[in-house]
Amino acid sequence: MGTPGGRVFTTHDTGRVPLMSNKRVMAAHWKKMLVILLAAQALLMGDSFEEEDVPDEWILLHVVQGQIGAGNYSYLRLNHEGKIVLQMQSLKGDADLYVSDMTLHPSFDEYELQSVTCGQDVVYVPAHFRRPVGIGIYGHPSHLESEFEMKVYYDRTIVDYPFAEASYNPEEMEASQKRTHSAEDQSQDEESIFWTILIGILKLILEILF
Repeated sequence: MGTPGGRVFTTHDTGRVPLMSNKRVMAAHWKKMLVILLAAQALLMGDSFEEEDVPDEWILLHVVQGQIGAGNYSYLRLNHEGKIVLQMQSLKGDADLYVSDMTLHPSFDEYELQSVTCGQDVVYVPAHFRRPVGIGIYGHPSHLESEFEMKVYYDRTIVDYPFAEASYNPEEMEASQKRTHSAEDQSQDEESIFWTILIGILKLILEILF
């Protein structure tokens, strides 16, 4: 029997010390894993903004960078002849792309070609479009400010059939672009869902350990 002022350790008390220590070690381990996964996700997102492989037939003509406020337009003119590819990446916010050979100030109300994705926007300008071609860059109202980078390519691809551009149909081209962007968006959504579920599981494990 111990003295009134003495310290008495029961079997139960001695068993709790290493248990709490193990929990701290496990919590620290999972925290490191979570930090590593978050860093990996940021790295993968950063890689998506790097230059993608383009066909050998595409020649880079210009690179334009800019900022645009919510609900505002920034306008450019395209004077280069031939088939042109406009490839725009929203570096911040959400910038949309509108193109026309009928007006130098195209908008979401007046345009011939458009691309309005949340990521990379691509518009193929056919050679028969009258120059100068108007290019409108619109800052989506969901963001106070959007930053963009646009690459302008000259497409030297030779068309095998002579009436390709004469039979050009804007509605068919727009539908084709929508199908391409839909596939890209679906792939991005699946990747986003995977990371969301994985991070949610790790957070749940941390809550259980604490």
